[in-house]
Amino acid sequence: MALQSMTGFARREGTSGRWRWAWELRSVNGKGFDLRLRLPPGLERMEAEVRRLAGESFSRGNLQASLSVTADENRFEAVLNRQALAAVLAMREQLVDVIDPAPLKLDTLLLVRGIVEFREGEDGEDALAARDADIAAGLMGALADLRAMREQEGAALSRILLDHVATIEGLTRTIETDPSRSPQEIASRLVAQVALLMDGMAALDRDRLHAEAALLATKADLREEIDRLKAHVAAARDLLVKGGPAGRRLDFLAQEFNRESNTICSKSNASAVTAAGIELKVVIDQFREQVQNLE
Repeated sequence: MALQSMTGFARREGTSGRWRWAWELRSVNGKGFDLRLRLPPGLERMEAEVRRLAGESFSRGNLQASLSVTADENRFEAVLNRQALAAVLAMREQLVDVIDPAPLKLDTLLLVRGIVEFREGEDGEDALAARDADIAAGLMGALADLRAMREQEGAALSRILLDHVATIEGLTRTIETDPSRSPQEIASRLVAQVALLMDGMAALDRDRLHAEAALLATKADLREEIDRLKAHVAAARDLLVKGGPAGRRLDFLAQEFNRESNTICSKSNASAVTAAGIELKVVIDQFREQVQNLE
């Protein structure tokens, strides 16, 4: 599966008989998946299916979906009120000796309020079913378009994140191979520090001082942090290559990256290692910022 960004836009429109419809989908970042749906009056019955299809397509992001449906033409039909017509004809029979007995003409009946009503024609069940099927197919197309756009942006983010991972890996290697971490350099610093403390302070216990210095050196060792950084680099690279909804796991790794870089900076007793640790923190912040955009 490809990585997806959580941002994107899609629009699908079409016609079905005399109806014109249009879907618009907008997606932005979100902690989970949230769909805000707007349907025109009379089509509320589609909500459950829309939510099901959208939930199958995406696992994260705030999605706004709106449907507009309009009729290309208004069709009117004349409806005869037979009860009103019967009442008029009955009255005519009652007044047959008073009024002109000539047959009633259509134009005369049309002048009588309530005899004939004009209203917008309604589509049959088959036409409405065909329209709804076309609208549902349009939604599927819009969801596919949105997914394609999110995957395209996800591919661009993946390249950026892989570059950040490579930089983190390089800085980890820089810290690991820094001369200040060699046994000879560590021993030299310890000897110099102990000699400085012993100078003019003969009352100090030399053996105890050496033991304390060795303990401090052990606590300042960066081996564990370096090994964990390497493991996190491998895990992040694997997630980016496999794809799928990896945003939450990559965000967790970003936090772990940051934890190790903080520890390295606090333990460091060499300027080069401290500088690499600070640069590491900068790259990790950039990595985490981009990860927030992934599904």
